[in-house]
Amino acid sequence: MPPWRHPALRSPRHGGLIRRLTLRRPRFLANLGRFRLSALPGADLSRLPIALDLRAISIAEGVRAALAVAVIVALSGLLAAPALMQAALAALFTCMCDPGGPVNRRVPALLSFTFLGAATLSGFGFLRGLGYAAIPFACLAVFVFSFARIYGQAAQQVGALATVVLVLALDRPWPDAATAFASALLFIAGGLWAVFLTLVIWRLHPYRPTRRAVAEIYRALALLAADLRRLVAAGDAAAWDAHARAHRRLVRDAIEQARGIVLATLRQRGAQSPRAAQSLIRLEAAEQIFAALIALDDILQSAREPARRQAAAKLLRRAAPLLATLARGIVRDRITAPTRMAQVIAALPAPVAGLAPDDPIRRIAAAIVDRLTIALTVTLPAGLNPGAMADGSTPPLLVRIRAPLVANFATDSAALRHALRTALVAAPALAITFSHGGSYQHWLTITLVLTMQPYFAVTLQRALERIAGTVIGGFLASLLALGLHSPWQLAAALFPLTIAAMAVRVASFGLYIMLLTPLIVLLLEIGHAGVSGLEIAVMRALYTLLGGLLALAGVLVLWPSWEPERVRGELAAALRAHARYAEATLTALLGHDDTVEAARRQAGITSNNLEASLTRALHEPRRGQRERLETALLLDAALRRLAGRLAAIRLAAAPRAPGDEAALSAWRVWIGTTLDALATGAQSAAPAPDAPSEPALAEALGRIARQIDLIAGALQREAKNDEISR
Repeated sequence: MPPWRHPALRSPRHGGLIRRLTLRRPRFLANLGRFRLSALPGADLSRLPIALDLRAISIAEGVRAALAVAVIVALSGLLAAPALMQAALAALFTCMCDPGGPVNRRVPALLSFTFLGAATLSGFGFLRGLGYAAIPFACLAVFVFSFARIYGQAAQQVGALATVVLVLALDRPWPDAATAFASALLFIAGGLWAVFLTLVIWRLHPYRPTRRAVAEIYRALALLAADLRRLVAAGDAAAWDAHARAHRRLVRDAIEQARGIVLATLRQRGAQSPRAAQSLIRLEAAEQIFAALIALDDILQSAREPARRQAAAKLLRRAAPLLATLARGIVRDRITAPTRMAQVIAALPAPVAGLAPDDPIRRIAAAIVDRLTIALTVTLPAGLNPGAMADGSTPPLLVRIRAPLVANFATDSAALRHALRTALVAAPALAITFSHGGSYQHWLTITLVLTMQPYFAVTLQRALERIAGTVIGGFLASLLALGLHSPWQLAAALFPLTIAAMAVRVASFGLYIMLLTPLIVLLLEIGHAGVSGLEIAVMRALYTLLGGLLALAGVLVLWPSWEPERVRGELAAALRAHARYAEATLTALLGHDDTVEAARRQAGITSNNLEASLTRALHEPRRGQRERLETALLLDAALRRLAGRLAAIRLAAAPRAPGDEAALSAWRVWIGTTLDALATGAQSAAPAPDAPSEPALAEALGRIARQIDLIAGALQREAKNDEISR
C-alpha cells in the first residue's frame, strides 16, 4: 500500500496530509524508493562518478551571468568598441569564480580574481615579448596558481581561471604600455561589473544556499529510509553493505557540506540571527535522525521476527515521505500546514506501538519523532544552544595563510606534487604554442592545466568529460558562427548560451564544458578574419584532445603516487576513528563524559575518505593491487557494520545490569586498543573480555567482536599473500 493511502494518514484527523504535503504527485512517493536508488548511487566504487544532478541546476544564476556578459557585448556593439569584449570575458570568468553562499565567503574570491586577473593579463602580455624566456616565469605562475588549492575550493577556482587568463595573455605581446594598461582596466571594469551585479543589484536570497544545503540532508535521509525499507522486504548481506556504502556516504557528505555553509552563515550573521540558528538546529536534528536510522539499519539486519520487520517497514514507509516533505518546506522556507504535519509526525510510531515496551525499535522511533518535531518547529531541545555549537572564532589571517603552506610544503604532499607537475608539463605545451604562431594553440595549455588533477582517476574523469564536451561544443559553436555577423547577433546568441552553461555549472561538469565551449569560442575566436567556425571547432577539438592526453601522461610519469599506497593510510585513520567512536559510546553508556556525536561524525568522515580513496584506486592501471583493494573493501564494510552496532547500542540497547561497569570498561579498553593495534600493522586481535550479564548488551558487543575478528583475519590473509608474492 502506498504511504499516502495508509488509513492512519487519510483519516479526518490528519486530512490526508501526506497526499497534500508532498509534490502533489502521489506517484512520486510511490517511486521514492526507486528514484535514483535502483543503481544505488555511489555503491559501486569502480564506476566513474560522472552524473547529472538535476537539483543543482540554477536558472537564476545562469540568467544573472548572462546579463553580466550580454550587457557588455551589446555595449561593445553600440559603441563600436571591440576592446570591450575583454571586459565581457572578465565578467564571465568572475561569475564562474563565484563560490556561492554567504557574502563574506564570496567577496574575497570575486575581488581577488578581478585584480589578480588584471595583473596577470597585463604582466604576462609584456613578458610575451621576451619570447621563450617568458616560459620560466609563466611556469612559476602556473605553480603558484595550482598550489592555491590548499586554501579550499574557492581559491582553487580562482587559481584555475587565473591560469586561463595567463595563457590567453601569452597569445601575443602588448604593443605598448598604454594598450596593456587599458586592457587591465577593462578587465577590472568587467570583473567589478559582475561583482556589482551579483552582490548588489541582483542578490539571490542570502539564506537560500544555507536552506538548500540543509534540505539536501533531509532528501538524502528520505532516500536512505526508502531504500532501507526495500531491504527489509528482500536484501542479502551484499545488498545491505551496498546500501550502507551508498546512502551513509551520501548523507554524511551532505551533512559536512551543509555544516560548512551553516557555520559560515552564522559567523557572518551572528548566533542571534534567527534564520541562521534555524538552519543549525535543523542540521543537528538531521545528524541525530541519521544516527537513529543507522541504528535501525543494524537492528533490522539481524531481526528475524516477521512482526518486527513489518512494523519497521511501515515506520520507514511513513518516514521517507515526511523527510522529503520537510526538505521541500526547508527550501521554500515555508512548511505547509505545520499543525497537521506535527500531528502526522506524532502518529509516526503507530506501526511499532504493538512491539514490546523495551523493544529497541520503539526507542528508535521515539528518537526519530523527537528530532523530526525539532526540525519542524525549530524549537531548541533541552541543553541545545546554537551559539555554543557554532564556533564563531576565526583564526588570524596570518595563521590562515601560513598553516596550509607549512602543512603542504612536504615531499609527500599531493597538492605540492600536483603544482610542480602542472608547471613542468605546462613548459613544453607553452613552447609548442610559442613555436607555432596561431590563435588556437592556447587551448592546448588551457586543457592541460585544467584537466590535470592530483590523482590519476580524477584526471581521467576530467579528460573524458572535457574532451567529449569540447568536441560537441566546438561543433555547436561552428554552427552558431554561420549566422552571427554583428555584435547584436552575438549578444543575442551569448545570452541563452550563458544561461545554460552557468545553470548547469554545478550539476554536470561534462554538460557545463559542452555549453561553455561555444560561449568562449564566440567571445575569443569569431573576430578573427578569414576563419570559419568549422575550422575553429576542429582546431579546438584537436588541441583539447592533445592536452588531455598530455595531462594523463604527466600524472603517470611525474611523481606517480598510486592510490593503493594511500588507501592503507586512509584505512588506518578509519580504524583509529572507529576506536575513538567505540570508546566514546561505551564511556557514555557508563554515564561519564559524552563525546559520542563528535566521535561518530569523525568515524563517518574517515569511512567516506576511505571509500573516496578506494574509488580512485579502482580506476588506476595497477591491476596487481586488486587483492589488496578487495581487502580494503571488506574492511570498509566491516567498519560500517561496527558503526551501525555502536549507534544501536547508543540509541537502542537495554540499560546495563548492575555490576556490568567493570565489563563495559574492559570492553572499552579492548576495542580501542585492538583497533589501534590493527591500524599500526598488527594482524591478530587479543581475546575479547567476558561479556556483560545483560543479554542484549552482551549480544551487541559480541557482534562488534566478530567484526573486529573479521578485520584482523582479513589483514592477516593480506600479509600472508604479500609474503607469498615476494
